Amino acid sequence: MQMGKVYLVGAGPGDSELITVKGMEAIKKAEVILYDRLVNPRLLDYAKADCELIYCGKLPNRHFMKQEEINRTLLEKALAGFTVVRLKGGDPSVFGRVGEEAEVLAEQNVAYEIVPGITSGIAAPLYAGIPVTHRDYAGSFAMVTAHDKSKNGKPDIDWEGLARGVQTIAFYMGVSNLEHICENLIFHGKAPDTPVIVIRWGTWSRQESVVGTLSSIVEKVREGNIENPAITLVGDIVATREKIKWFEKKPLFGQQLLYVRGCAEEESFAHEYLNQGADVIEFPKWEVNKGSLDVKVRKKLPAYKRMLFMSTEAATNFFKLLKSYKIDIRQLQARLFCKQSTTIKLLEDKGFLSGLADELDSEGSLLIIGSNDHSEKNWKLDYKYGEHDYAGVYQASIDKRYESIIRRSIEDASISAILFSTSDSVHTFMKQAAHYGVALQSFAQTTDIICLNKQAWLTATNYGLNPRMQDENNKLYVEDFSQNSKNLIVSSKTY
Repeated sequence: MQMGKVYLVGAGPGDSELITVKGMEAIKKAEVILYDRLVNPRLLDYAKADCELIYCGKLPNRHFMKQEEINRTLLEKALAGFTVVRLKGGDPSVFGRVGEEAEVLAEQNVAYEIVPGITSGIAAPLYAGIPVTHRDYAGSFAMVTAHDKSKNGKPDIDWEGLARGVQTIAFYMGVSNLEHICENLIFHGKAPDTPVIVIRWGTWSRQESVVGTLSSIVEKVREGNIENPAITLVGDIVATREKIKWFEKKPLFGQQLLYVRGCAEEESFAHEYLNQGADVIEFPKWEVNKGSLDVKVRKKLPAYKRMLFMSTEAATNFFKLLKSYKIDIRQLQARLFCKQSTTIKLLEDKGFLSGLADELDSEGSLLIIGSNDHSEKNWKLDYKYGEHDYAGVYQASIDKRYESIIRRSIEDASISAILFSTSDSVHTFMKQAAHYGVALQSFAQTTDIICLNKQAWLTATNYGLNPRMQDENNKLYVEDFSQNSKNLIVSSKTY
């Protein structure tokens, strides 16, 4: 058996788009991924459908997998011939124990690569509006762990060197030892009025920042109930924050949205909310497996005058099936239509022009291409599109690998709004909520329920969820949950 290979990959600090290109390529080809708690679960969406996902994250009061078990698992999977990715938050070499893991692999002659990542000690301050160096404030920068192997858990470091020789200091996971840090920096020469900022959940929409000085920050952090994960930045550079902070000005900063998809065919607009600064948890995750093309449909392919793709997955799997059946795409004579705009882009990339389903006329035979268990009943399709043939080219089901991931994401978040785009999404939520640890009564008291169309609103109302719907201008508002105490536009897109 050929030995596998291990990629020790830095996932970045939280924002899923901060991963490197090389890191993303490793995820896409992985057969096994071991991932930490602070890795954004959205990165796992890029893994193969059959990739094994192993959680080995740590919480403040317990470990899911000890380091020795992680090392052993990396070895076992690689020796079994798998391509393995060890996905670590931030950069793997900055307090990420990558050296220990690489040593174990090297001792057993297992091939491996180390892929750097963006470290939170730089990224979190930048997302809070603070560069760690600046010609007017700081020409030196240090990264320091706030925990080490000392018996009492207090960092045993060169305090005098830090206090007198370094202008900007980033302490990792330092909340529990903050008082110890401040006392030692002051004792060894730092001025008590030296600016300090503690940044929790840096680069996420849930990011919180508390600003003070070495003499005041401990009390302010206690008052704000700030806990790890957090970066503590010490230095005059903190003064730049008010001028150049940018992330917190995004319209949906501070919003943590639960975006419900009722079936795989529903187009996801989660990326739009992410771009506006929100954290988005998609619920549930859907698994798509390739189906087949009926023999009768295959024989009629050249004769169809119109084809309607119900989803991007339908288009993707349709062309995969053509390839597997060795059907030349030049046989297709039909005009192509899509229910989703993203499918139009996919077809353009394949060299096909297409239009939206609203532009579909009634001239010529029609083939509708969707899932085997399409959410719209046959009579609805007949009513909408008239006589047609139907090809179910993929099978969709809830991806069980993500159940524990979604539960942990919901536990870590403070959900400000739940978004429903279809009736199916409401039904799915009501059936699955308890399974994912969502207590409906508590959510109803603290969470906005927003429906993107009337059908979803009616279904949610029938369940007694007290939903709100977009206004006449197709705008949605999240009320009372903004950290800026004002209404924020969630989306101006017509669904």
